[in-house]
Amino acid sequence: MNSIETTGKTIEEAVALALTQLGVEADRVEYEVIEAPSKGFLGFGSKPARVKVIVKKLDPVEVAKEFLRSIFFQMDLAVTIEEVVAADNITFNFQGEELGILIGKHGQTLDALQYLTNLAANRDTEERVRIVLDVEDYRMRRAETLTRLALRLADKVRRTGEKVILEPMSPHERKIIHIALQNDHRIATYSEGEEPYRKVAIYLKR
Repeated sequence: MNSIETTGKTIEEAVALALTQLGVEADRVEYEVIEAPSKGFLGFGSKPARVKVIVKKLDPVEVAKEFLRSIFFQMDLAVTIEEVVAADNITFNFQGEELGILIGKHGQTLDALQYLTNLAANRDTEERVRIVLDVEDYRMRRAETLTRLALRLADKVRRTGEKVILEPMSPHERKIIHIALQNDHRIATYSEGEEPYRKVAIYLKR
């Protein structure tokens, strides 16, 4: 619901009722007075105030930043957010001291925070945005590490002829492995298992 009309004895009362029904705070709305209240004559013919309250459209990127700032505040972290805009996403690259806690094992904490940030950013907007979170270019370094790993294991598979199964990875990291080996005419890959324990298998084409 983006707007609502309500009535009350006063304009303030009508607006307060609208806020309750919309489930938002006062700073999230703007309102238009459709009819001012009138007392009538000797108590007769009085009319309530009628207002139209409209929920303001929020910039999802700013919502995401505010969400992240609140989390950093709770964690007592001093973080600078560098914003990089691409064709299909917006990357927030975090800079600061001792930010390893935001990454977690193989980026699991960062992935979880990214998921929650996208939920917050797109909750009240029709124009969805995809926000990628990174910590001091961790994702780029991790992608380079996974690519080297994929090439090294593919070489092992070619030499031994035996299939290799990697440790469980996120969908994003599995995609890096698949892409790294997609042009190798002797090697093939596939994913197996159920999330969050899904793994990539590398094998020799027959």
